[in-house]
Amino acid sequence: METQHSLILPGSYCNSKLTYSRFKTREIQIGHLAMGGNNPIRIQSMTTIDTMDTLGSVEQTIRMVDAGCEIVRITAPSIKEAENLGNIKRELRARGYDVPLVADIHFTPNAAEVAARIVEKVRVNPGNYADKKKFDQIDYTDAAYQAELDRIYKKFAPLVGICKEYGTAMRIGTNHGSLSDRIMSRYGDTPEGMVESAMEFIRICEDLNFYNLCVSMKSSNPQVMVQAYRLLVERMVAENMNYPLHLGVTEAGDGEDGRIKSAVGIGTLLEDGLGDTVRVSLTEEPEKEAPVAIALVNRYSKRKAALENIPQREILTLAEVSKTQPYHSKEVNTFVGGSLVPRVIIDISAKNLKDPFILSEVGYKYDAINDKYHMGDQSVDFVYLADELPSFTMPGNLKQLYNYNTWLGLTNKANIHPVYSLEEFNQALTKDPVLNLVRISNDDLASEEFNNLQLDHTVVFLLETTNIHGMADQRQFFANIQEIGLDNPVIIRRSYAPEDFAGPVGDIMNPEEPISKIQLYAATDLGALLIDGLGSGIWIDSPATPTDKLASVSFGILQATRSRISKTEYISCPSCGRTLFDLQETTQMIRSRTNHLKGLKIGIMGCIVNGPGEMADADYGYVGAGPDKITLYRGQEVVKRNVSSAHALDELINIIKSDGLWVEES
Repeated sequence: METQHSLILPGSYCNSKLTYSRFKTREIQIGHLAMGGNNPIRIQSMTTIDTMDTLGSVEQTIRMVDAGCEIVRITAPSIKEAENLGNIKRELRARGYDVPLVADIHFTPNAAEVAARIVEKVRVNPGNYADKKKFDQIDYTDAAYQAELDRIYKKFAPLVGICKEYGTAMRIGTNHGSLSDRIMSRYGDTPEGMVESAMEFIRICEDLNFYNLCVSMKSSNPQVMVQAYRLLVERMVAENMNYPLHLGVTEAGDGEDGRIKSAVGIGTLLEDGLGDTVRVSLTEEPEKEAPVAIALVNRYSKRKAALENIPQREILTLAEVSKTQPYHSKEVNTFVGGSLVPRVIIDISAKNLKDPFILSEVGYKYDAINDKYHMGDQSVDFVYLADELPSFTMPGNLKQLYNYNTWLGLTNKANIHPVYSLEEFNQALTKDPVLNLVRISNDDLASEEFNNLQLDHTVVFLLETTNIHGMADQRQFFANIQEIGLDNPVIIRRSYAPEDFAGPVGDIMNPEEPISKIQLYAATDLGALLIDGLGSGIWIDSPATPTDKLASVSFGILQATRSRISKTEYISCPSCGRTLFDLQETTQMIRSRTNHLKGLKIGIMGCIVNGPGEMADADYGYVGAGPDKITLYRGQEVVKRNVSSAHALDELINIIKSDGLWVEES
């Protein structure tokens, strides 16, 4: 076997924590399309039409390709669907579309063996392909465990042989929620179990001299997903492997939440140079997925070009870290840090500060009749006013930030705090007795001003960056101050100019391109830090983005990284040919009646394949069980089977009420 080596060091998961460098994987062939190696990161998605609807599948595939998909996946739950892939492929070729097709296989080896003779790639889920998923806890002896592996080998080997004969590629696609009973019994519901589940199948492929494969580690929880991919790379390198990586957050949901959740998981890995193909899973029409994936991926094409034209400024390193350690800060006067949830800062200095109603954009609704404000779960913690003074009284719970010199001139400083440069803080004779925000960058740690910094218990760092590879620069800051021995809270600030949202032709995010891209860019840059336990707050600065959108994106990022829960979370699959109801319509219906249940996680799944297993992270589940039939779950346990879809949501709400978790909408 010829291995294409990367630069990666043992015990790490990327080439470099400091410079942008793609992890070099083996090149594989999917029909006429090469993936991995030095090829561009490929874009793909999955049809939602019934696979037996040939013309419908063809038309939808064409819309997906026209939107930017380079690979299209189609479900093949049984032999009849697998056979119909041939009709779909012939019609696509007749219309001039030679896009590689992927058959999505879960439980049916015989369907996989049919499909592998027709399409360019098959996807198998090792958790339920030739393995068992009955939610049984079994204490396997080593001999019994090996006997199960031997049985799987015999059942899986014929598919590998067909793929070799027909030149068909394969994806070994592990899902967090559908690990087999065997894996769960030995490894638990963990990233380690996900990785081992895939590695077992990869080892079988290699034993059979088959290498035309890629791997995925999907989860609806971005933190689990990121941990699993990182561990997978480490394990592959340790075993002299470097197969291409298919990135995706499964069941991400729809709208802003789905985009942010996807960007947190996918973007975090892309930042470190991992990923050879991307699928963004949204509960929307599949042609809407490709532009989101393109916007994520194109950012790194532009970064690579920028680094070639402008030598990257070296990132200051005081501490070498192969793995990011969470940063445990002290708490500053119950305002920020310690065990408090991350804080949100929004700049309102350009707003009409004569109008109290403008605060509704940051979560404070003004009641003019009673002259008071109403807060919500997404009310920001701080507003930055720079040097502008409002002519109305601010809410008592909203803290105000001013530039130091303006703050200094204020008579009443209650609930009002200063923002300094390093130099200003060092020279200041008057300081706030409770909270002082000091602007700082990683580069500043090597400066004379930092050496002269007189830190005390009131200082909170406001971390900024102008580095091209900004996330890595800010991540290194946390490692550096830990090395120095500091524990002051750090609020992460990222600034985006309007030109940051410009993109090449094909980077289609209209009609709200800047809004869509701020969701993706900020979720990547800030989410990649928060997901590793770095940061006591966030500040997204984007003059081109409406203030209410900045606030919404900020709370969305905190929700996706599980660092601050402010709303209901929906784990909804993107639909496919197996789906038994209209997922988009149903998701919106469920959302309309439950979106006030802060912190509750509700899984909405089109069929049992993406049922209780895929809802591993959900508190409750709403799963298609047949035409007009819904099965309701509490966690992974069935509560009610085959409920009419007309009554299923009411029944779900009754279950939530019986568990004491329902609250009336205010």
